[in-house]
Amino acid sequence: MKYRKMMLAMAAAAVLLGGCAQKSGATEEYIGTEAAKALAFQDSGVTEADAVVEKTGLDTKNGIAYYEVDFTSGGYQYEYDIDAITGVIIESQSKADDGKGAADSQTAANQTGTQAELITEEKAKEIALSHAGLSSENVTFVRAKLDRDDGRWEYEVEFYSADGKEYDYEINASTGEILSYDYDAEYYQPASTGTQKITEEEAKNIALSQVSGATAKDIYEFEADYDDGRLEYEGKIYYDNMEYEFSIDGYSGAIREWEAEAIRG
Repeated sequence: MKYRKMMLAMAAAAVLLGGCAQKSGATEEYIGTEAAKALAFQDSGVTEADAVVEKTGLDTKNGIAYYEVDFTSGGYQYEYDIDAITGVIIESQSKADDGKGAADSQTAANQTGTQAELITEEKAKEIALSHAGLSSENVTFVRAKLDRDDGRWEYEVEFYSADGKEYDYEINASTGEILSYDYDAEYYQPASTGTQKITEEEAKNIALSQVSGATAKDIYEFEADYDDGRLEYEGKIYYDNMEYEFSIDGYSGAIREWEAEAIRG
């Protein structure tokens, strides 16, 4: 997901080159490492005095020149890729600095103004479990990680339930809002190997039953497909600024995959 965002941002930066870059022969006038560092510190909310800069350098990818700015502060590592001409932040991420020990999310919340009043890791887990209708005794957590995406702090929470489903959540670390979620029936084995199929209408109704208030007119994509010779119904529902993508077993009616994500304008 982040790689796709990076490539899209690079493409957007490339479009800006004609208006923002000034040519001097074959050499672009770059913003310089100090300006790139200043942009990274401004975005992260970390002051240069409180940071240890580990790397600043110029690099290129897919014809786009950018500065890499990496630094640590308050037990966290920050990595930035910044367009060398426009100053656009192509990609940014942060993570606990393993060299200094994993700082808990509350410590991170107190270290800078941009991270103030973040919910805790345990709260993020509770939000995800409550939404999934599960309890901590019935799941195995793979990770619950605080990260920064598009200038916003988010928790990535992933766990498996006892019946073999894999759940992935992205949760706004400031508000506790669920930004996206999905689950896959990783170890799903159909209870029936018969040939009795459910109809398309039945499959649509199963999907709509998961989205309170949605009706058939909110289904914008729907098709029958075969996976390993077994019938599946796949489709998408757009309702109340959310996009839901689903896959339903064509025989048992079991929901094989379900993904929901807020539609960002």
